[in-house]
Amino acid sequence: MRTRALLSPLAAAVVVLLVPPLITSGSGAAGGTNIPGLRFMVPNTPGGGYDITARTAAKNAEDAELNHNIEVFNLPGAGGTVGLSRLVNERGNGKLTMSMGLGVVGAVHTNHAPSTLADATPIARLTEEPDIVVVAKNSKYKTFEQLLADWKKHPRSMPVGGGSSPGGPDHLAPMLMARAAGIKSRSVNYVPFDGGGELLASVLGGKVKFGISGLGEYRDQIKSGELRLLAVTGPKRVKGFDAPTLKEAGVDVEFTNWRGMMAPPGLSRAQRDKLIRFMRELRDSKEWRKSLRTNGWDDAWLPGDKYGRFLKSEDRRVDSVLKELGQ
Repeated sequence: MRTRALLSPLAAAVVVLLVPPLITSGSGAAGGTNIPGLRFMVPNTPGGGYDITARTAAKNAEDAELNHNIEVFNLPGAGGTVGLSRLVNERGNGKLTMSMGLGVVGAVHTNHAPSTLADATPIARLTEEPDIVVVAKNSKYKTFEQLLADWKKHPRSMPVGGGSSPGGPDHLAPMLMARAAGIKSRSVNYVPFDGGGELLASVLGGKVKFGISGLGEYRDQIKSGELRLLAVTGPKRVKGFDAPTLKEAGVDVEFTNWRGMMAPPGLSRAQRDKLIRFMRELRDSKEWRKSLRTNGWDDAWLPGDKYGRFLKSEDRRVDSVLKELGQ
């Protein structure tokens, strides 16, 4: 009995060593990307660009087995700066990232936010896309040229809605359009909404004459015919959509938006590198590549310190444009 008792633990150890585990953690564990309890914060309302980006990233990561059970939650307010303050207060939390973009850069300036992007940890820039000019399906405007003609005549009586606060992409785009078209910036009646979801209802309900947003946010509504696409703000037309660029429509403006991920301050080098590695594996996955094509996003990969330097240059650019526009 004594010999059997001594052998039992040894036999169990041999079984553990020789038999592979029945439950694996997927490729995420093998590649060092699995972060239990990972959360994506969205600093605006559901349906906006940050929200779509975060939820797409979470699903793609899970489908690619890079991670499991990623929680996506919304914390809207003040153009994204409420979420930014929360992020900064989560110092040392390597299991939280925030989806953001140019809108947050502008909102920091216009809202005089106590926290800035310099207070957070840059992880990666992921995508770039043009903004779009849209109207409701029952709008009298069939072309951008028709819209522009009336906008020049009566800018104050033609509210334009955007899914970002002043200083964000959906505000900068129409302001730059107006300047190029000879419309005084102070005559532009810009109505901000906290994300594309809120803006959509106002465009469809006729509360604004036209809307400015990202293509990925309204792709389905354009294809279904609820929205009419009049123009894209990027340097080239978007494949699959019959709409001119602003330059083709007579307005000398090229403008694109971008989105990326930030993390709290105070991360260890290992925490930061793991988040960057996770985002890199996501970016290289076939699931993410498919989502880029589906949403009309361009790959705009910039990791870590490179992304941080880009953010500093964007901050200077936005500050310069806002001052020039008298904002």
